[in-house]
Amino acid sequence: MKNWAGNYEYQAANFHHPRSVDEICQLVRRSIKAKVLGSRHSFNDIADSPGDLISLQHFDRVLAIDDYRAPPTVVVEGGITYGRLSGYLHARGYALHNLASLPHISVAGACATATHGSGTQNGNLATAVCGMEIVRPDGMVEVLSRKETGESFDGMVVSLGGLGVITKLSLDLVPAFEVRQDVYENLPLSSVQQHFDQIFSAAYSISLFTDWSGAFFNQAWLKRRITEVPEDPLPPKFFGATLATQPLHPILGVPATHCTEQMGIPGPWQERLPHFRMDFTPSNGDELQSEYLVPRENALNGLAALAGLREDLAPLLQVAEVRTVAADKLWMSPCYETPCVAFHFTWRNEWPALKTLLPKLESALAPFNARPHWGKLFTMQPEELHSRYPRLADFRKLAHSRDPEGKFNNRFLDRYIYQLPT
Repeated sequence: MKNWAGNYEYQAANFHHPRSVDEICQLVRRSIKAKVLGSRHSFNDIADSPGDLISLQHFDRVLAIDDYRAPPTVVVEGGITYGRLSGYLHARGYALHNLASLPHISVAGACATATHGSGTQNGNLATAVCGMEIVRPDGMVEVLSRKETGESFDGMVVSLGGLGVITKLSLDLVPAFEVRQDVYENLPLSSVQQHFDQIFSAAYSISLFTDWSGAFFNQAWLKRRITEVPEDPLPPKFFGATLATQPLHPILGVPATHCTEQMGIPGPWQERLPHFRMDFTPSNGDELQSEYLVPRENALNGLAALAGLREDLAPLLQVAEVRTVAADKLWMSPCYETPCVAFHFTWRNEWPALKTLLPKLESALAPFNARPHWGKLFTMQPEELHSRYPRLADFRKLAHSRDPEGKFNNRFLDRYIYQLPT
């Protein structure tokens, strides 16, 4: 079995597809080493295990909506995708605060790795989690909540799969809303450097795309919430960029057929916040991904460093994306207590060349406290990564207290969490 992109082949001895929590409990109880698979969208070995891999593909139901509290919440099984959940919520007048670019990813997996969308005021997807049901290493079920568990709950949400099997999650909801999506072309890099805050505050969610072939962003995607207040006509120019006259794909030359609706046509939040439609199955095996998040205060320096690497980046890039993410309180989130800018890279499937490039890219971003996305490809050394997560030692202690035998450890966690700095 391989991951979504086909670049990683799982090494587990056994694969399981349980259909009940009791079955998961039995599997965990008798397992020596175990790990959980969601939608297999990670590009590295974070979700692998030398022992048992437990798939949550059958755990894809919405269980309840609690609208007697403020904010209202929804309880879902961990394997449900955001696409499936979002349609259910919208039909009942509710929404999540944000979505990632792909709606095909599972809720539990996305939250465990601090996956995010975009928006200066929007935290990553895990910030919506207010409760969890988890199967512990001893096979017992435990219910955790933001309200009852205390500060350690903030250490459990972005768990990296190291605390147990997350079978259910409770998520905060907001009222359903509509969004219009407009795209501008050829935004000068100089405009972004001079007006960074104004540009990223111009819409609810903003993504800038470039192939780094020049000193400009090929596209700026603006996702704006529709309000009851009539809006002014959209200007034909946006900080030097020109309003697109037809739908566009982030990768130049690729048809926009599978992208979410553009051209300012209003639509439900779940059909605009992602970049791609739920009914489109993403291609497999033709791309690799990396992402680094730097504190917002270092955004301009980070952009300048990337611009200086244009000649190295462009030959391997399909497209790069720049987004913003709000600060949060989750220990292992790259945005822990700091708002961030995210530099995302969708690469050509050429790992030997990329393996040589990534250290150079990481070295260029190192002065700006860059933190890699947990589920993407990176080559950063463990001791360097440790220095950038102020609560990593606390998470290590928490994980050891809950899983003293290391049942949910794997090579990834041993390398980046449990390997103490020398």
